[in-house]
Amino acid sequence: MTRRAKEAVLPLAFIAVCFYFGWHARHGERGLIAHAQRSEEIALARQELVRAEAARDTIERRVQGLRGDHVDRDQLDERARALLNMVGRDEIVLPYPAGQRLY
Repeated sequence: MTRRAKEAVLPLAFIAVCFYFGWHARHGERGLIAHAQRSEEIALARQELVRAEAARDTIERRVQGLRGDHVDRDQLDERARALLNMVGRDEIVLPYPAGQRLY
């Protein structure tokens, strides 16, 4: 090897090591790109958590009306009619197609 080649080995090795660590800092398993992806997944999971908690709170309020010392008569009547598939004597039933919503 010539003298110039021997002198270039150490700086080239240093550049190669810097490139290796730089590439992994950006593209590696725990790099910047993976961090951004995980942050986005966390944000989506938090939004889903908020939706699930809101649905849970709604259900808990409805259940609370049917539990305990105080029973909400309207909710009890609604659930009984839905479960028994019955209506009152003074009510009128208007059938509509299954795919069409009234509201």
